[in-house]
Amino acid sequence: MLDGKRIMIVEDEALLALDLSLTLEDEGAEIEGPFHRLEQAMRYDPQEIDAALLDVDLSGVPVFPLADVLDRRGIPFVFHTGRADLAALRERYGDVPILMKPTVPQEIVTTVSIAMRSNRDRAA
Repeated sequence: MLDGKRIMIVEDEALLALDLSLTLEDEGAEIEGPFHRLEQAMRYDPQEIDAALLDVDLSGVPVFPLADVLDRRGIPFVFHTGRADLAALRERYGDVPILMKPTVPQEIVTTVSIAMRSNRDRAA
């Protein structure tokens, strides 16, 4: 499903970040990161990726500055969160997919794939 796609992972929990990386790699994705802090992720050039999987809360720091950059550049992303205010996310980011932790691996793969396909359809 994700053969050759470059996916950025931004997740502050090391074991979860590893699990997400392995899940996406098993489907053929190339992983950028995982980035555990917002500052690390912000230094990376997002033009190098096809999509991103973003934890909303990175040790108390919201991921919104990175989400805003990705949104402006037309790079699809998926929020992966355990405690975000979903209404606020919907208000700020509209139809960006939101996965609630814990999430089964296939749901992650499917949601990232759909986000990339939806983004291509909008750009066409």
